[in-house]
Amino acid sequence: MKDDQHWTAHGACTNASPDDLFVEGAAQRVARGVCSRCTVRMECLIDALDNHVGFGVWGGMTERERRALLRRFPDVVSWREVLEAQPELVPWAGTYGPYAPARGAVAADEAAAGEREHAHGR
Repeated sequence: MKDDQHWTAHGACTNASPDDLFVEGAAQRVARGVCSRCTVRMECLIDALDNHVGFGVWGGMTERERRALLRRFPDVVSWREVLEAQPELVPWAGTYGPYAPARGAVAADEAAAGEREHAHGR
């Protein structure tokens, strides 16, 4: 990423319609798909958490997921520091960059998430 541009200029959602990203319910899965291929996903999530953004999918997380993190860590001032120290707090951390797990770990995590959703009737 160039130093002379804000991270938002590099987002996978740059050309997406806001109607595709600020959605509710099942449509959030599609919006998170845009984030899954984004090179600035962590920066986006950190910005949304630091600024308590309440709506839409940001950095691959829904507002519900972000609210849960904010409730769990109400005194966090810098989410960058927290997420760099504890990348496991983010469900997708590890799918790219310095947090990348072994190839099979991502598939196993996705399968486990699907089983949990099925068990809860989602």
